[in-house]
Amino acid sequence: MKAIRRFTVRPVLPDPLRPLSDLAHNLRWSWHTETRELFQAVDPETRRTAECDPVRLLGAASAARLAGLAADEQFLQRLAEVSADLRNYLDGPRWYQEQLGRGVELPAAVAYFSPEFGVTAALPQYSGGLGILAGDHLKAASDLGVPLVAVGLLYRHGYFRQSLSRDGWQQEHYPVLDPDELPLTQLREADGTPSRVVLALPGGRSLHAHIWQAQVGRVPLLMLDSAVEENAPGEREVTDRLYGGSSEHRLLQEMLLGIGGVRAVRTYCRLTGHPAPEVFHTNEGHAGFLGLERIRELADTGLGFDAAVEFVRAGTVFTTHTPVPAGIDRFDRELVARHFGDEGELPGVNVENILDLGTETYPGGEPRVFNMAVMGLRLAQRANGVSTLHGRVGREMFAGLWPGFDAEEVPITSVTNGVHAPTWVAPEILRLCGRYGGSPGRWDGVAGPWDGATDIPDRELWCLRRELRARLVTEVRERLRVSWRDRGAEPAELGWIDGVLDPDVLTIGFARRVPSYKRLTLMLRDRDRLRALLTHPERPVQIVVAGKAHPADDGGKRLVRELVRFSDDPRVRHRIVFLPDYGMALAQKLYPGCDIWLNNPLRPLEACGTSGMKAALNGCLNLSVLDGWWDEWYEPDFGWAIPTADGLAVDEDRRDDLEAGALYELIEDRIAPRFYDRDDEGLPGRWIEMVRRTLRDLGPKVLAGRMVAEYVERLYAPAALAQRAMDRGAARRLAGWKATVRTAWPGVAVDHVAAEAPDAGEGSAELGSTLMLRARVALGELDPDDVEVQAVAGRVDAADGISDAQVLPLKPAGGQGLDGRWLYEGPLVLDRTGPYGYTVRVLPAHPRLATGAELGLVALPAKTTADGGAGLLMR
Repeated sequence: MKAIRRFTVRPVLPDPLRPLSDLAHNLRWSWHTETRELFQAVDPETRRTAECDPVRLLGAASAARLAGLAADEQFLQRLAEVSADLRNYLDGPRWYQEQLGRGVELPAAVAYFSPEFGVTAALPQYSGGLGILAGDHLKAASDLGVPLVAVGLLYRHGYFRQSLSRDGWQQEHYPVLDPDELPLTQLREADGTPSRVVLALPGGRSLHAHIWQAQVGRVPLLMLDSAVEENAPGEREVTDRLYGGSSEHRLLQEMLLGIGGVRAVRTYCRLTGHPAPEVFHTNEGHAGFLGLERIRELADTGLGFDAAVEFVRAGTVFTTHTPVPAGIDRFDRELVARHFGDEGELPGVNVENILDLGTETYPGGEPRVFNMAVMGLRLAQRANGVSTLHGRVGREMFAGLWPGFDAEEVPITSVTNGVHAPTWVAPEILRLCGRYGGSPGRWDGVAGPWDGATDIPDRELWCLRRELRARLVTEVRERLRVSWRDRGAEPAELGWIDGVLDPDVLTIGFARRVPSYKRLTLMLRDRDRLRALLTHPERPVQIVVAGKAHPADDGGKRLVRELVRFSDDPRVRHRIVFLPDYGMALAQKLYPGCDIWLNNPLRPLEACGTSGMKAALNGCLNLSVLDGWWDEWYEPDFGWAIPTADGLAVDEDRRDDLEAGALYELIEDRIAPRFYDRDDEGLPGRWIEMVRRTLRDLGPKVLAGRMVAEYVERLYAPAALAQRAMDRGAARRLAGWKATVRTAWPGVAVDHVAAEAPDAGEGSAELGSTLMLRARVALGELDPDDVEVQAVAGRVDAADGISDAQVLPLKPAGGQGLDGRWLYEGPLVLDRTGPYGYTVRVLPAHPRLATGAELGLVALPAKTTADGGAGLLMR
């Protein structure tokens, strides 16, 4: 029998226990060990403290238990201490406030938009790395005191829960989430009514959404929820689940996130007095419509579209997370057009102007497609990838938006991701490092306990690693038993599970989403060789695997089934396991318990790969393709690099065979021998030293605090300064100047380039000598103040392509000539040997441009001549 209505009956806490409610509703408990331990004491039967949701726990506590705790002086003392610690954390000055105190100009507030947030398993609003990164961004911002307001959607079914059929096929389940049972509060107006945002839809329909708030330490996370009675059934389901539904369904989600999200931020600031954001950060293109809402706000004040774009661009940061075009949201232009304009949202904004922002104007672009990442880049003056390698890949992928520029000059920088150590590191690791001199710090990317790893005795470090491995073995057996029961097995069939894994065996972890490029089954390329590794009589290996395939990705599901079927084999099932329903709770057990973290994507398709960072912070060594962050920070002290075979002449099967062979060889010949190489005391000294150096030297690099501090210093602060300088008059002037430059640019040309080199032979010059470059330039209707003339010089390849370039400005030499041309000149010092060349170019120049490439306009010599920039042989 089913209930016809569901609601939540909240407990009435005795007065001495009232602080428990505040502690439960601030998600700092998800990374604060003492708070989690306090809630565990409320119900000692709650074993899985990482999965414990204090709101649910308090809701399930009996009145008798609560009354007993209210009279327990020891518990009340702990409660007072933890509550005071939270107050000090929220109210005390942090890194950000210290920067302000030193006179550093920083934004009053930053709005951070993301389609998913992985803050805690108790709030399942994430699918993978993008959401986990966003959650870590909020936590680190809170630790640093950054005045961030985060915006997302509240998915009533979350992503999905995963189980397996008897034959290993992935099954999806979508449990209903009740906001009243989650660590959330509803944003309300002064009269107590729920705050809401409303979007206009085609056909006179409306999309209403309530605003729920999660408090992530100091950072409010606003989550929009369309399950509102005023909505029609279709609109009520807009926020039903993450990454599901039709193209129109996804479009409505992204309109609600971007447009509704800006309105939610305005409502929150109005009700709470929070400073209005000066900077808007778009975490991937899903939230790109936020720029259109800000343009609409300005249009309502009479500012024209082009000027509004300049105003919005000044204070917007865009982060791209995908290294492949297939990972970008793209909608049919007609679908987008139907939802905007007079019949839909933003009636004051011309639909054609909106469509132009998302048009793929580069070679190979599809004219009928609206590209969310392209719009994101056009509406943000500052953009970044999430590792150094990914920044390079992103510049190459979007280079067509800046024609005439080499990929390295495309205005996309990089800020390498980081992870939030208190969330992901076993408390025992932190305590051990702290006990030997490490400074707990404030997780600002510099301070921390990692320096304490230097003095930890080998035996103590090794014993802790073994304890964590044993804990993982227990966890795996319990989860595996549940999984097999879900697959239909009877208890009498499962006695073998008691022998699964061994706390003294080298343990490899592999857990992530299951798109094809991450190559879940690369380890299965030579199954006989893998079996030999798993069952080696002296140096066995055991592997723990987890991961979810997208519900619509049958290819990914087949990979999961292939791995599951292999792990079901009685010959190896005690050495390799697949654990379903990978999420934060499982990850927090997996990272500390593994010795090796495996990552074998197709290079360079892993934008960053932060799971390996989390493993490293627990003393787990990395075994990975040189992709993402590992390409940037790999050292032999931290693990091993899997050689790649990504040459153009290698087909896919051959490539996978070669890379799998390299993987097996590393494990057989280098990793397993080092793990099992023991001294007279039974300690693997060389292995322990790698663990120590990983903690001490790699640990500070991979912190989310370092990442957020970089965002503040390199992106948020410059964006805030640009936004403050961009009043409406400045925006109109900049938009007018850009229009003038674009119109006049066909008249800009480099007509003639000459170089004088003393004592130079035919096609050569001496190292250290100076060339005097002179260029005759046509500016058409523009003035010299509108442009910058540059010499670009560097080594040249066989096709005269310039690499390792240096850019030198050339200065006007006199006024305009009788032929209407302007003469520019400047010295070029020849500071390197070998094939060398130069060219001259003209770029638009304006004080408000972040880079000369911003407009995508450049004028180059019509052809290369002997005196116009041909390569010079240096000696």
